[in-house]
Amino acid sequence: MNKYTKIQKKEEVSRKWHEIDATGKILGKLATEIAVILMGKDKPTYTPHVDGGDYVVVVNADKIAVTGKKLTDKKYYRHSGYPGGLSVRTLQEMLDKKPTEVLRKAVERMLPKNKLGKQQINRLKLYVTAEHKHGAQKPEKLEK
Repeated sequence: MNKYTKIQKKEEVSRKWHEIDATGKILGKLATEIAVILMGKDKPTYTPHVDGGDYVVVVNADKIAVTGKKLTDKKYYRHSGYPGGLSVRTLQEMLDKKPTEVLRKAVERMLPKNKLGKQQINRLKLYVTAEHKHGAQKPEKLEK
C-alpha cells in the first residue's frame, strides 16, 4: 500500500449537519447534491467502504421543480406481491399525497444498494415546511 494513502476508519468519522432549501430546485440535481453529501464524497477523507457522510436537512421539499412533462409522464410503480397488485402513481399524484417521498426515492436510488446505503439514507431529514426540529445541531445552510 502507498505510504501516502490515508484510509479513514469509522472511529475517525466526524459528521456535520447541512440544511438545504429545496424551493425551486430541480429534482435530479438536488438529489445528486444530497447523495454526494450523504456518502461523504465531498470530503477529502472519502473512503468507499466507510460511512463518512454528513446529515442533510431538506426544508420545503414540496416546492421542488421538475423539467419537461415529468409531472404527468413520470410514473412510480409499487406491487403488493399479489396477482393484479400493481399500483401506479404519476409524479403529480406523489407530490400531492407524499411530497417528501419523491425526493427520498430519488436520493435513495443514487446511494449504494447495500447496508451502507441504508445507513446513509437514515441521515436524510425531509420537511414540507420551512421549520424543522434540528435547530440544536446548528445545521449550516448550503447555497448552490
